[in-house]
Amino acid sequence: MHRPSLTTTAPAGSPGSGRRRRQTGAVTGIRDLLGVDLPVVAAPMAGGPSTTRLATAVGTAGGFAFLAAGYRTPEAVAAEIAELRAGGHPFGVNVFVPTPVPVTEAEFRRYAGRIAPEGAPYGLDLATVDRVADDDHWDAKLDLLRREPVPVVSFTFGPPPAAVVRDLRRAGSRVLVTVTGPEEAAVAANLGVDGLVAQSGAAGGHLGTFTPAAPPAPRPLPDLVRQVAGRTGLPVLAAGGVGGGRDVADALAAGAVGVLVGTLLLLADESGTGRTHRDALVDPARDRTVVTRAFTGRPARALRNRFVERHDAAAPLGYPALHHLTRPLRVAAAGAGDADRLHLWAGTGWRGARAAPAADLVAELTRPL
Repeated sequence: MHRPSLTTTAPAGSPGSGRRRRQTGAVTGIRDLLGVDLPVVAAPMAGGPSTTRLATAVGTAGGFAFLAAGYRTPEAVAAEIAELRAGGHPFGVNVFVPTPVPVTEAEFRRYAGRIAPEGAPYGLDLATVDRVADDDHWDAKLDLLRREPVPVVSFTFGPPPAAVVRDLRRAGSRVLVTVTGPEEAAVAANLGVDGLVAQSGAAGGHLGTFTPAAPPAPRPLPDLVRQVAGRTGLPVLAAGGVGGGRDVADALAAGAVGVLVGTLLLLADESGTGRTHRDALVDPARDRTVVTRAFTGRPARALRNRFVERHDAAAPLGYPALHHLTRPLRVAAAGAGDADRLHLWAGTGWRGARAAPAADLVAELTRPL
């Protein structure tokens, strides 16, 4: 079993020298929490954008990066962990907590019938898709992370069981939980986690709220950081709506030890963002982002397109059932360059995204500091 290190060499007394420091000293900054010098963290972006190439590039530039274990098989996650471990940079793995949002068979069938015409151009019969419930290989991924611990493990979609937090910390990993407000932060803090990711409603993709039926309204990220840090006293990574270096500086000034960026890395040379999604991000006709459950049955922020306009108001809560329902359509749309039937995840700062090497983007984000 590998003992994870937050530094490449883990000299005595360094953050990477193990649990002794964790037990005797408080986490006070980004190096202490994540083992890096720059307060820029590549957010986990499930479904393709997060790649080992992107994580390596951000790590080489002095930042920290998360792998996205969501929607990946345990075998694929294990291979990516091995690749990044060989590179020598600290990294983390993000895992979805299985907190399914139920949808009745009647609601599911009604929505499947409603969106069925969207699949007709691709020969898809969405009306007959089975209602699927799964846990995204939860147990197998946890077994992997216990067996082959990584420097940092973060959780999204709710608090993990306390025993999971305890096991991972005993294995040498730092544990973080994504929260969207001070009340959720208090719940997570009681589990004994090492830090929190404070995600505002301006973030792109799925909102990590514990209560998807009542997603958080966007609030200034610095305010959220102050509220979460003030409630818990834990180190906070800020996330959501970052549009450039000034937003990073503002979050740090509010007390964050680091800032997650996702949308601003979607166009990075090393990201796995598909061509249709990339083109939409720079399309001047795309004029706003909206929070929608039309694609997955769970609130997520995306560029507004025709699918959202047609179906958002009628979409039930129902995750991961709706995710599996629309997946064949989204795959077909991506391949055909059909941005109006694709989930165009993006945060409110999407206009700041540009195509460039990740190292250049990290440098731009830290320039105002």
